[in-house]
Amino acid sequence: MIDFARNVRLWFAPAEVRQEGTTPDYRFSLANERTFLAWLRTALALIGGGFAVDQFLPDLRWGWRVGLALALLAAGALCALRAVSHWVRCERAMRRGEDLPVSRFPALLSAVVAVVAVAMVVVVLFGWEG
Repeated sequence: MIDFARNVRLWFAPAEVRQEGTTPDYRFSLANERTFLAWLRTALALIGGGFAVDQFLPDLRWGWRVGLALALLAAGALCALRAVSHWVRCERAMRRGEDLPVSRFPALLSAVVAVVAVAMVVVVLFGWEG
């Protein structure tokens, strides 16, 4: 828990990250930043999908609509938070000369998106009103 709190603090103090280890090749730092931005785009798409489900499917049964929308919104929020966490962890690992951190988050995110997609297929096949 202490390590997590330290990492959260580093999200807002990039100068502290730069003090660790040695400066990696700038191409690796830029690649890390591009990956971070890709995760943010994914988060924005999930959030947009959540709002779209809620706003553009008014005939969908309330429980389905809210459940699907909240699943997408939560996945988007987690994705955005995970993006910055992963960026900091990778930057620190590169500066320390360590292996890049691995994560189960992509598998978890894929599973959530797949479940929502299957639920949407069920909704489409069986009608908007259940």
